[in-house]
Amino acid sequence: GPKGRNVLIESAYGSPKITKDGVTVARAISLKDKFENLGARLIQDVASKTNETAGDGTTTATVLAKSIFSETVKNVAAGCNPMDLRRGTQAAVEAVVEFLQKNKRDITTSEEIAQVATISANGDTHIGKLIANAMEKVGKEGVITVKEGKTMEDELDITEGMRFDRGYVSPYFITDTKSQKVEFEKPLILLSEKKISNVQDIIPALEASTQLRRPLVIIAEDIDGE
Repeated sequence: GPKGRNVLIESAYGSPKITKDGVTVARAISLKDKFENLGARLIQDVASKTNETAGDGTTTATVLAKSIFSETVKNVAAGCNPMDLRRGTQAAVEAVVEFLQKNKRDITTSEEIAQVATISANGDTHIGKLIANAMEKVGKEGVITVKEGKTMEDELDITEGMRFDRGYVSPYFITDTKSQKVEFEKPLILLSEKKISNVQDIIPALEASTQLRRPLVIIAEDIDGE
């Protein structure tokens, strides 16, 4: 959150790491007592799953998990039925989620996005504004990828259209030998969720490409055989 404190984490290799990211701190904790370490690993799982699902809020999830566990232990020691406690906890979670759904407020402005991104970036306002700018460019359904650069400054690179982490099947498809790229204008697109192993399966698409005199781009799981 905005009032988070920094933590210095010792590294076996390289310099120590300074962060206040909940999941990063949780992952760095290892206890000598194996039973205590089991508890630490449960909390690490909570933080990791929250990070995978929401991308943030790991410190809040850790605090909630600790509180739920502590209160559960107290009630079990006082004689409460563990299954009743479990059902009560699940009912409470459903009530809280329903309350949050009714009272949530969507962020819409670039300033609000920058504020949230700044918190996630450990208070770095520059990174927060950069992320807000990226979201403004690509929209909420766009894909934002963070990569390590080779310059001293942070840069925002916008790629129009869709991007796949795959290339052409054969170098014979190259249309620009200098840039080693395949570039088509107004191509026909064939999408297949299966592997294409027989040319007979795509003859209708090939015939349409020939008749319309337009290039054909095939996006499939794989292509082999003929």
